[in-house]
Amino acid sequence: MAALDLEIGSSSSSSSMPPKVIRFLSCLLQRVADSNDVMMTQFCGGGGGGGSMSIFHGLSRPNISIHSYLERIFKYANCSPSCFVVAYVYLDRFAQKQPSIPISSLNVHRLLITSVLVSAKFMDDIYYNNAYYAKVGGISREEMNLLEVDFLFGIGFELNVTPTTFHTYCSHLQAQMAILQSPPFPLQPSAARSSLSVHHCCYNEDDSTHQQQLAV
Repeated sequence: MAALDLEIGSSSSSSSMPPKVIRFLSCLLQRVADSNDVMMTQFCGGGGGGGSMSIFHGLSRPNISIHSYLERIFKYANCSPSCFVVAYVYLDRFAQKQPSIPISSLNVHRLLITSVLVSAKFMDDIYYNNAYYAKVGGISREEMNLLEVDFLFGIGFELNVTPTTFHTYCSHLQAQMAILQSPPFPLQPSAARSSLSVHHCCYNEDDSTHQQQLAV
């Protein structure tokens, strides 16, 4: 059901209209990056992004929006729509294992292109090489290679995604979209002080509980 609702079963790589997962994921990550930018500015007194600087950080915000960037990846990478759900799983694992690198406007684009690259290599039988993904992502081949290695170490090379985990993340992505589309509610001061990020619950595969980790 979750897979069907996200339109990940279609051969969308050749379709003119991106599947729902692209819109859902881009909206979620945009909210994540915006929230973390604000939080880091309030707590650190610096610019958006904050946290530890990493290879994924740019010097300034890219001109292209997260939604347009994801659509570009979808259009040119020719990977299966399921790869974007798996990329979402990888991003969540990265956030869990690298809490000092919150997703922000300065790093979200590089994290996205890298997570989709790694996902396509793991999920699809046929995929483009790093040089091609670098062109799609607007970076050099050398940087793409470095990002891939750093990302793999960042998630501890945990690439396997079970069917249960896959469908759990599909369901969670849909649930988050329902929350994002509902009227906003004020954030309590105590909640704002609890962390440097605005979290959402993610699926923890080790103990089958929900923990607050990845960025919204």
